[in-house]
Amino acid sequence: MGKTAVDFFSKQEKEEIKHAIMNAELDTSGEIRVHIENTFNGDVLDRAAFVFKQLGMNKTELRNGVLIYLAVKNRRFAIIGDSGIHKVVPENYWDSIKAKMLDHFRESRFADGLIEAITSTGRHLKQHFPRQKDDINELTDEISFGKD
Repeated sequence: MGKTAVDFFSKQEKEEIKHAIMNAELDTSGEIRVHIENTFNGDVLDRAAFVFKQLGMNKTELRNGVLIYLAVKNRRFAIIGDSGIHKVVPENYWDSIKAKMLDHFRESRFADGLIEAITSTGRHLKQHFPRQKDDINELTDEISFGKD
């Protein structure tokens, strides 16, 4: 993991990740974001929660945003969902997705791990937050990057 956050994924991988987000959100009002940065200090869940708020993900109408956070040089990641999601997902839901991501990550297939997590999250969001005809995309599908 010697690369920086911005160049960690190739241009094609970034497009595939963005496409996965767009596809996952087709059938749900839920919002999925991916944020990548080089490093952080402290607890990974605390950092992900800070980024979640910094990206305005706590302002979706149904409080149904999900952030997949990666710190490439720390080799840490987290998945967090907003309060609307926590009301409907099983207690260990994020752990099972993280375990699948980790399987891919151990084989240096980072884009594949992210795409599987995004796809799985989208399927689950669809069950609890189906897309309505007046739904709008409240958050960008672009990957965001830390400034470090």
